[in-house]
Formats: sequence, structure tokens, C-alpha cells
Amino acid sequence: MRILHTADWHFGKTLEGRSRMEEQAAFVDELVRLADDQQADLILMAGDVYDSVNPPAIAEQLFYEATARLTEKGRPLIVIAGNHDQPERISSASPLVRGRGIHLLGVPEAAGLSIYVPRTDETAIIAPLSYPSEARLNELLTEENEENTVRRAYSERVGRLMRQLGSGFRPDTVNLAMSHIYVLGGVETDSERPIQVGGAYTVDPSALDTGAQYTALGHLHRAQAVKGNGMIRYSGSPLAYSFSEAGQAKSVTMLDITPGQAPQMEEVFLTSGRPLVRWKAKNGLTEVYQWLEEGRDPNAFIDLEISLVEALSMSDIQTLRKACGGIVNIRPVYAQMETQEQLSERAQLPVHELFRKFYERQTGGAVPEDRLIELFLELIDGEDTIAASDSSVHHDFEG
Repeated sequence: MRILHTADWHFGKTLEGRSRMEEQAAFVDELVRLADDQQADLILMAGDVYDSVNPPAIAEQLFYEATARLTEKGRPLIVIAGNHDQPERISSASPLVRGRGIHLLGVPEAAGLSIYVPRTDETAIIAPLSYPSEARLNELLTEENEENTVRRAYSERVGRLMRQLGSGFRPDTVNLAMSHIYVLGGVETDSERPIQVGGAYTVDPSALDTGAQYTALGHLHRAQAVKGNGMIRYSGSPLAYSFSEAGQAKSVTMLDITPGQAPQMEEVFLTSGRPLVRWKAKNGLTEVYQWLEEGRDPNAFIDLEISLVEALSMSDIQTLRKACGGIVNIRPVYAQMETQEQLSERAQLPVHELFRKFYERQTGGAVPEDRLIELFLELIDGEDTIAASDSSVHHDFEG
């Protein structure tokens, strides 16, 4: 069967006060076309339907229109609540839509779902875990406050829930899991509101070892795979929601899955939504106006950083905003400030982050494997040990 995995719609979210509803409506149009063109048999929406627990009415209307359009040809849709969603709001319409194959799951459920797909004559067993906070689980995971203890208790509880939900997996069914959680090793962006305090509410990949052929995740906005048993993946958000996502290609995930076989995955890139870009004008206002005359990034939202010698006046700011309505932020940077900020930022970064940034810069954006970072740290530790040994020998010789 063919499965479409999407997540993190964040309907109602704005960008510095600018509405994104028009872009979100365009995304729904594109998603409906994709589901039809790709002949999806089943859709998994892995949480964060809305951007807040009290979304505007227009955002709710868009969500219900999306669910109706996606399922009007009899295609089942499973939606779970994310950390931004109010569970009861997500599940409130369940009595009205369940007969249409729309499953709206707010709080963590006690059992999995069984979905029959006539086209392939196959059954999908789905283990759907909505965002599992302590409040939504209605239990105290641990009385300890120490971060590692809380993380371990949370991860173990999530693991038990996932295994319970997946207890109906069979060799002759398509076995799927889905949740809205932060799995250790995932790459964050600024637009994800943290679901963990000090890193405590994170999940070890081993907690997702349920026997599922594919685990559909939501929460992280960058589409990415997670290391673990079976195929585990974040589909990412459909739109860039902060400038930390500038340059990211947004997508949904399409899967072909047969019982007992490894999934065949395809990342399908989206075209809806305005791009978010960062401009760094090292040559001041003259360079900015040159870019505007060239028509650079005509449809983008822009985070503008300008290197200046003299202060930026209100008149300059107004002129820039009139010249380009897409400019969201204007940040003047002065030579002395720039040097101090760079030094301060570098001084605060741990060694492995400095190496990661160096690697990404040298390779044009590639992310180093965890093992490569480990080898680099081992090399650094080895050099420190040799240096300490040489120093000791030198002191002994002098003595």
C-alpha cells in the first residue's frame, strides 16, 4: 500500500505578525493534489495541526476543509495531537468524522488502529501515540528532578506505550507507528517550541523498537531520518516557519510498504509557501538596493543584516520597507560589534559544535556523521594526553 506521511502544519502560525494562512491554504491544495496523483491509500499526520492550543477560527476551518478533501475518495486519515495542540480540540469532532475514515486522536490511546485498504487487499496496523506529556499521560513519571533520571523514565514510558500500541502487529499486516516526540539525535530549528525541559523530555531511539516497518514522527521541522530499528523518519513541516529554516527544502514522505518487507521511501518536495532567506549585506545599503534592483528573491520573506559604519536612520528603514514588502527583520551590524559577537559566539560553542560548523562550511552544508565527530573528539583527547605527557617528562628532566 502507498502511505503519505506529513506533520507540523501549524495552521494559524504567523511570521513576525505576518499571516501565513494564504500559504497554508496553498499547501492544502498541493497536498490534496499529491495524495491523488501519488495514489496514496492512507495518510498519517503526525501532530501539530495548529500553532497554539487556541487557534483562530480560520485555522480550524482550514483544517476541517483539509480533512474533508483528503478523505473524500474514501482514503483514511489518521491525525494525532502534537505539543502545540489542545488534545480535546483535536478529538472533539471524532463522532462526526469517524465514519468517513478520519481518526482524530488527542490523548495517548490504549490500543492501536486496524485499517483495511481495499485497493491492495491489505490491512495496516497503526500504533498512534499523540504527544505524551506527563499531563496527557495523567501520571507522574518520576519523583526525581535529576535530568538524566527524568529522561530515562520518560523514554521508558514512551517505549512501553509504543510496544503496547503495537502489540497487534502481525507478519501479514503493514505495521506502522507514529508519534510526536523529540528523539535523541534529531536536528532542531528555532521554530519548534521545546517539548523538553533541559533536554529531559527526550526519547532514546530504542524506545521506538516496536517491530514497526515504518515510524512516522512529528515535531522537528527539518525532514530527516532517525537511526534505529526499522525506518524512522520526521517528515518535517510543509512551510519554513523561522529563519533558522532558511534554505530548507520542504517535503512530504511517500512510502510503498508490503507486509514483511522493508519500505520503499520517496521524499516528495513541495512548491507552496514563500521561501525564507537571509541577506547579509557586507557593503551596506548600496548593496541592498542593488539586490532589490536585480529582483533578488522576489517572493521571499527576508531577514536582512547590513554591515554599516554610521547608524541606520528611521528614514532608511522606512525606505527599505517601502522598497521591499518582504523584508521582515532589519539588523544593522557595525564593524566592532560584528567582531565582538563572532568571538563571543565562538567562545561559547563546545568543541564538537565548532567541528560541526567547520565541516558544514567546508563541504557546502553536509552534516557530519556522529561517528566522525566521535573520532575527531578522540583525536583531540589523544593530543591533550600527549601534550600532558610531554609536559610531565619535561618537568621531570628539569628536576
